Amino acid sequence: MAFVVRSGSRGNRLGSDTFRTDAFLSTLACLLGILLFLIPATARAADLKACRDHVRHGRYADAIKEADAAIEDGTYLDDWYLLKAKAHTAIGQDNEAIKVLDAAALRFSLSILVRHTQFEAYERVGRKHDALLVLERINRMIVAAPWRYSDSEELVTQGRVALAMGADARQVLELLYDRAIKLDPENTDAYLASGQLALDKNDDAEAARAFERGLRHDAEHPDLLFGLAQALASSDGPRTAETLDKLLEINPNYAGALLMQADHFIDSERYEHAVELLDKVLAVNPIEPSAWAYFAVLAHLDADAIGEHEYRDFALRRRADDPAVDHLIGRKLSRNYRFSEGAAYQRAALAMQANYLPARKQLAQDLLRLGNVEEGWKLVHAVYEDDGYDVVAFNLVTLHDRMAEFTTLRDDDFIVRMSASEAKIYGRRVMALLHRAKRALCDKYGLTLDGPVTVEIFPDQKDFAIRTFGLPGGVGYLGVCFGNVVTANSPASQGASPSNWEAVLWHEFCHVVTLNLTNNKMPRWLSEGISVYEEKQANKTWGQAMNARYRKMIMDGELTPISRLSAAFLRPKSGLHLNFAYYESSLVVEYMIQEFGLEKLRAVLQDLGKGIYINQAIENHMGPMKQIDKAFDDFARKRAEQLAPGATFEDEAFTRDVQRDPDALKQWVEDHPSHYPGLRVYASWLASQERYDEAVAVLTKAIELYPTETGGGSAYAMLAQLYRELGKTELERKTLQTIATLDADAVDVYMRLMELATEAEQWSAVRDHAQQMLAVNPLLPEPHRRLARAAEELGEHDTAIDAYRTLVTLDTPDPAGVHFALARLLHAKDDPSAKRHLLKALEEAPRYRDAHRMLLQITKQVEPQEKPEKSQAPPPAEPDEPKRPSP
Repeated sequence: MAFVVRSGSRGNRLGSDTFRTDAFLSTLACLLGILLFLIPATARAADLKACRDHVRHGRYADAIKEADAAIEDGTYLDDWYLLKAKAHTAIGQDNEAIKVLDAAALRFSLSILVRHTQFEAYERVGRKHDALLVLERINRMIVAAPWRYSDSEELVTQGRVALAMGADARQVLELLYDRAIKLDPENTDAYLASGQLALDKNDDAEAARAFERGLRHDAEHPDLLFGLAQALASSDGPRTAETLDKLLEINPNYAGALLMQADHFIDSERYEHAVELLDKVLAVNPIEPSAWAYFAVLAHLDADAIGEHEYRDFALRRRADDPAVDHLIGRKLSRNYRFSEGAAYQRAALAMQANYLPARKQLAQDLLRLGNVEEGWKLVHAVYEDDGYDVVAFNLVTLHDRMAEFTTLRDDDFIVRMSASEAKIYGRRVMALLHRAKRALCDKYGLTLDGPVTVEIFPDQKDFAIRTFGLPGGVGYLGVCFGNVVTANSPASQGASPSNWEAVLWHEFCHVVTLNLTNNKMPRWLSEGISVYEEKQANKTWGQAMNARYRKMIMDGELTPISRLSAAFLRPKSGLHLNFAYYESSLVVEYMIQEFGLEKLRAVLQDLGKGIYINQAIENHMGPMKQIDKAFDDFARKRAEQLAPGATFEDEAFTRDVQRDPDALKQWVEDHPSHYPGLRVYASWLASQERYDEAVAVLTKAIELYPTETGGGSAYAMLAQLYRELGKTELERKTLQTIATLDADAVDVYMRLMELATEAEQWSAVRDHAQQMLAVNPLLPEPHRRLARAAEELGEHDTAIDAYRTLVTLDTPDPAGVHFALARLLHAKDDPSAKRHLLKALEEAPRYRDAHRMLLQITKQVEPQEKPEKSQAPPPAEPDEPKRPSP
């Protein structure tokens, strides 16, 4: 339509009207164009959501098809390119992914997200130079226009770029990731990046928190679920499994989740299940390096050197110098106690990339576990210098500083490191125990050790965990053996109820023997089973014995077949189930030795050392596994049935209401006279009513039914307490004595027995119970004091001297008396150190007359007017003289 412009005011007005009409029509045309454009754009937005869903649910081919259509359509969104590249990567089409990202980088030249994804793709295939150029370009883009990259999403990308360029991890977390979350609390990628950073630094707790926060905004985000599973893996097995199951329901092709499950099956020696999962990964991505690396691990465990080499080559097809491949193989071998082989793989990884931190950290720990402490600690400090935020490196460096204050006890056979104060107290006992274990176990199993065994004993449980696992945790572990290196908790780390440290060290040294015999190629169940079994052979109160709970588990069919027994240690339902795994393993060993003989068991160990799989080794010397499993099941059931055969234990009708109602409880016992729990509860009620004689009768019957129960709530413990309250000392002593023959950790029992034996002047009993107590907790003065007195009375002066020397280092109420007693015994042996202890006694009590007399005698200044009786108490008129060192 044409408009004529005329002069004059009207013309001006007409011109104005004509302009407005054109503007209106132009606006209308634009609006129509926008409306026409919005129709396909809205459709493409819906398609984009569908494409994201395809990737989320593992439908990678569908995602690629959707993205191709959008890209051909000339999309203005970089999301399509990124989704297409991600889908190509997931199915192993790395070159296709790079083509997509190269095109995206040209079209969306200002997008640092596209560029960073391009950088990752180049890194993945080993195009290091191209990756570096991209990284430098991103950095220049950010520096040139920081305002352009300041929203939440781009702050996360900035953080990832900064980490790739070596920025300080803590600054990245605080200045970029935390800011990104603050700007947009629903940005799940920010939580993902924050959690991944914590995972990389071994801060699993912080990682779990980050992933959980992200999952509050998207409960089915696959990457967040996978991160959470990784963070939980070291601390919460059941929840890890639950998280992986949920993830695989969402995306059954998620490679990381399948690989984690395969990893678990390898540890539990269920190799056929691991193979199924690895095949599933490769069906989606035929070049997935981790899957091929796991196959290399399986080949190594199967002593297939050729297969191991070939699988490793497959793993390196995508990138020939990928250090992550050798790191994964080595880490997995170390997880299976092949520390030498694992260390070799870490060195191979470092030959590809000398600054690859995961391999350096793992190598440092491998070296420490192999006993190569000088190189290991040096590498720990180097890792910490390069990455001060890494939790494991920080923990180990801090621990090394504390261990510098340890004392080292050394001879040709053992190197023992322990705190200086504890070494003075029971260091000699540790060395003596280890030598006894070596003589007994090396001879029995035919082993000659090539060098000394290192034993490190930690007074702080956290330090033990860090030395052993790299991180705090591991509560419940008393000791760990890596081959020729043993770490253990000292009694000081175990609170008020420590376990028998002698039994722990015997157990761990047995691991030294069996791991050396098999070159560390033995399943955990057999190693633990032999160690628990040999505890029992050394001391019948050590190790584990059948009890009512184990009996129920066996009768309820909870035995794990021998062929899958290692799995029982990995994700036990509870602490009880873990303890049961130890007990069942020892029962298997007992069955094997009883049925086939020790020589057959030694032959199995020899086969394991050659790399023969455990089930095959058993079949080589003992018979088909199906028959062995069945025969062991019968053996275990028979053993369970032999425990308290006349007693009953379980009954759902024995409710709390019955237990709380005296009349109902009495009726219950009358109706169920063999119900052991009912008898105990009834006896407790009778005692509370001061009906002691009746309570004694009920407890006596309970003990007749179940004569081997131990623990604070056992019928024995209740009966001993009743006898004490009744003043029946001899009956109390006999009852406590029975407990002492059943329980290796009965601290209160040993203390009371020492007290009773001292009152009766039964010095041999005092000595024996003191020794039992010292095997549990040597850090208390009381058993040393009792032992010193008993040894003096028995004429065992060397033992008495050792006990008094230990008392000198402890906090005792009568230090002067202890020094004097020690001086007197030393002087009788013409030991010149007697004078030093006399001076110490006089330093504590300057008017100690007996000490003055002995000092004069030693220095020959005057003849003593009278020979002091042993440990003679000073006259009461001298208040600053010490008391006699008596119990």
